[in-house]
Amino acid sequence: MLLAGQNQSTLRERLVADVRASIIAGHMAPGEVYSAPVIATRYEVSVTPVREALLDLVKEGLLAPVRNKGFRVVQPSESDLDEIAQVRDLLEPAAVAQVARSATREQLVQLRALASEITKYAKQGSIAEYLQADRSFHLAVIEATGNLRLLEIIAQLRSQARLFGLQKIVEAGQLEASSHDHDDLLAAIEAHDPDRAEAIMRAHLGHVRTDWR
Repeated sequence: MLLAGQNQSTLRERLVADVRASIIAGHMAPGEVYSAPVIATRYEVSVTPVREALLDLVKEGLLAPVRNKGFRVVQPSESDLDEIAQVRDLLEPAAVAQVARSATREQLVQLRALASEITKYAKQGSIAEYLQADRSFHLAVIEATGNLRLLEIIAQLRSQARLFGLQKIVEAGQLEASSHDHDDLLAAIEAHDPDRAEAIMRAHLGHVRTDWR
């Protein structure tokens, strides 16, 4: 549950993160229409920040407005998801290799803290929190390249991906094992080993597209 007393900006950001995670994990069904009042009731908050959050997700390509009804969850085709995976495979492994060459001590400390969050939520089986921590970690890696345009592109691609098999991974008790990819990637970055970092990132993207599809 979200806290209605939160700062409105913080509340909106949390709503965006939670609803995004619900869509990516398939908890909000593709093609279904959800109204702002219904979602506001679910989170026990007012309608205004919910509507603002849903409009943010429209910009990300996750939702489409439906006149007088609410917002429809966009349903990407398998071809769409394959193309997203292909573009990510072209961009992210090369980016992490660059970070492995140039990461500063401060950046490594930040990434270690974020990786610990992923492990914590994986152990708990908390899907929404896991997805948000995973997103924060990977985008922090990309941000460490210093290329903000690349960061924007990858953030959008990650939002458009879907992990419909994630619930089964959790139920099988395999989420914690999967989270170790992040520790391996970070170890390669900390060792300033760009080749290994690139290989780990490419393998991780492969797992996401095949094991979690």
